[in-house]
Amino acid sequence: MCSLCNESFRQSSTLQSHKHQVHSDRKPYYCPFCGKLFKTAHDLKRHARVHSDAKPYSCRHCSESFRCQNTLKSHLLKSLNEGTCFMCHICHKKFSWKGDLKQHIRRHEGVKPYVCDECQKCFCTAGDLRQHQLVHSDFKKFCCGLCGKDFKRPDGVKHHFRKCSVKYGIDSIII
Repeated sequence: MCSLCNESFRQSSTLQSHKHQVHSDRKPYYCPFCGKLFKTAHDLKRHARVHSDAKPYSCRHCSESFRCQNTLKSHLLKSLNEGTCFMCHICHKKFSWKGDLKQHIRRHEGVKPYVCDECQKCFCTAGDLRQHQLVHSDFKKFCCGLCGKDFKRPDGVKHHFRKCSVKYGIDSIII
């Protein structure tokens, strides 16, 4: 059982994978083309399609193709009304995922249910709050994929990564 969210797993390897992918903010996988950091090798592989322009997911109704299966799903929902979509009652924008719609409506309504314990500043999403809380902590969630040095902010690791790639003789990296 995960001590952070009480979700149960049959194998300890699955639990460890869950903790890394859901609860950890470390991103040890880096893109050699742009230096962007990722939590998993799978995420890096999916990102690499940006640089190769590979689009393996094709729409069966038109000539469009997509890098990600989720993007194809969004296309089918929004453009062709195929499947279930969620529409904002305020601006009529369509969403593929119910959670995205809820977050969108919160922004319209100015609802900020996530409050920082340190300074009482309020945020629309849990992600916005987590990002803000880095200001108050020494926690360093960004990791250089070359040397393992940790950083609080993504711009810090990107700046370091440029220097580190030179040190390790990787000169084809563009950030």
